[in-house]
Amino acid sequence: MITTTRYRTALRAVLPGADAAPVRRWLAHPRSAFWRMTEHDERQVRDYLAGLVADPAQDAWLGTVDGEPAFLAETYDPARVLLAGRYPAEPGDLGMHILIAPPDDRPRPGFTRAAFAATMRWCFDRLHASRVVVEPDVANTKIIAMNGRAGFRVLAELELGEGRDRKRAALSVCSRADFTGSELGRQIR
Repeated sequence: MITTTRYRTALRAVLPGADAAPVRRWLAHPRSAFWRMTEHDERQVRDYLAGLVADPAQDAWLGTVDGEPAFLAETYDPARVLLAGRYPAEPGDLGMHILIAPPDDRPRPGFTRAAFAATMRWCFDRLHASRVVVEPDVANTKIIAMNGRAGFRVLAELELGEGRDRKRAALSVCSRADFTGSELGRQIR
């Protein structure tokens, strides 16, 4: 359990069968367009999650905020998956993606920040990352701004993916010290 200034958060391993329905709802939301999975049905999402769970170089985590499913975090070995040979990998690097549930009818100030901060703390404390590596689409200005609040530094822009999944990515890294000294890192208790 990680507590921020407003919320209690927790992460656990994804259960593809049980977690596919909420994750599919989150992916279907227009705010999730950068995941390029808005049209996936529940079976496709379950298969996608099962693929992550089965891959020894990747993991998937379901996050809760105040006991309710609220976000999906994916972690991966960037030297083996997605960024293999594309950047100067260092021992202890851990790739990360995060999908946060779209807002509901009630305002929840700090909700996204709490989920993001909890995921970062999970990467450093539970998964023992030396650095967290991300590669958001440069057009996804909201996540790039959140990455900045978490202490990420952009190393380079590079082309990733193929076809419909092609993107210009902002390759960014964040050390434990970067995170601890950041706006989001300071909100963890």
